[in-house]
Amino acid sequence: MPKPKKRGSNHQRGAGGQPRNVQPFSDEDASIETMSHCSGFSDPASFTEDGPEVDEEATQEDLEYKLKGFIDLTLDKSAKTRQAALESLKSAFSSKILYEFIMERRMTLTDSIERCIKKGKSDEQCAAAGLACLLCVQMGSGIESEEIFKTLGPVLKKIVCDGTASVQARQAELYSTMECLENIFTKAYQRDRDTNGVSSTHNTVLHISALLAWTLLLTICPMNEVKKKIEMHLHKLPSLLSCDDLNMRIAAGESLALLFELARETDADFFYEDMELLTEKLRALATDGNKHRAKVDKRKQRSVFRDVLRAVEERDFPTEMVKFGPERMYIDCWVKKQTYDTFKEILGSGMQYHLQSNDFLRNVFELGPPVMLDAATLKTMKISRFERHLYNSAAFKARTKARSKCRDKRADVGEFF
Repeated sequence: MPKPKKRGSNHQRGAGGQPRNVQPFSDEDASIETMSHCSGFSDPASFTEDGPEVDEEATQEDLEYKLKGFIDLTLDKSAKTRQAALESLKSAFSSKILYEFIMERRMTLTDSIERCIKKGKSDEQCAAAGLACLLCVQMGSGIESEEIFKTLGPVLKKIVCDGTASVQARQAELYSTMECLENIFTKAYQRDRDTNGVSSTHNTVLHISALLAWTLLLTICPMNEVKKKIEMHLHKLPSLLSCDDLNMRIAAGESLALLFELARETDADFFYEDMELLTEKLRALATDGNKHRAKVDKRKQRSVFRDVLRAVEERDFPTEMVKFGPERMYIDCWVKKQTYDTFKEILGSGMQYHLQSNDFLRNVFELGPPVMLDAATLKTMKISRFERHLYNSAAFKARTKARSKCRDKRADVGEFF
């Protein structure tokens, strides 16, 4: 008679026959330490919520123990296990400042990332590249980040230039030199001229990422290099405004606005020869009413290109305000907007938390040292749950009215003329 199977025998087992189950870094793990970067740090009052006190030292030890386990799992034989460990580390690094922990293990983390990029496939390479970005954000602008870049830079550059590598991996690893990025997105110029060129959604996404990364690096270049790049690309970028892909048109428009802003900073008397033709094209995109395009896409395109047109014609930028805790940051130029959007894409929902606590990000946006609030100040800022409920109800009502107005058919009458 065959022996019955033991319970749990179908679990994946690691070394020594022990089960290898990766428990991802969850929001619950971060909530105690970070107090929910989505809600707690947007409202300083939530720092002092009524409830049982938490042993912060024990919680920190438990967090570090978990992270050490994830670092070890990045060397696992299973690709799924390695990818899950990378994603968990990304989640932790984006939701909490871990400078001292990372400083002690930066070489181990760098080696693990390099190994995953070289050995892994598309998804694992993407996760490793994202973790590399977060690692540099955590370490700041010191020599440690420079060492990480020197180690991983050649590996990333090799994949970016490798035409046989997967598109997803190449897209995630575009933070390389400007020459590599130019070699990628300038192929979009050639596609417009060559009707026999290979066109695909994946390649378009790759070209968009390359263009945006190149634009970001251009913002920190010396003025003489900026002038060279503007002369090389400013008359070619408008051709991408006719691309069929909405995101490519938007990326090209925002890049044009940023180039015009930099050009006028370097030369107060800057003159663009084809200004009339360009503004005509931008105005057409800002008032596009083609029926074959989705209404959501048309609204998004109109909104972006109205701002781009104002930047090109009137040298104007619609100032935006970002709130994080008791602080406010004003985005008042295209350079700052491009930088903010890039970090937001990397950090995700942890952006507000890092703006409050990350010295590197605060230096980038010139916010000064982190604001330290004592318990008494936090207590005075505390809002009762009933007041928060009233505020949320009012905000929900206002948001519902605004969305109902946008859905109203009367708001779209102009699209048929």
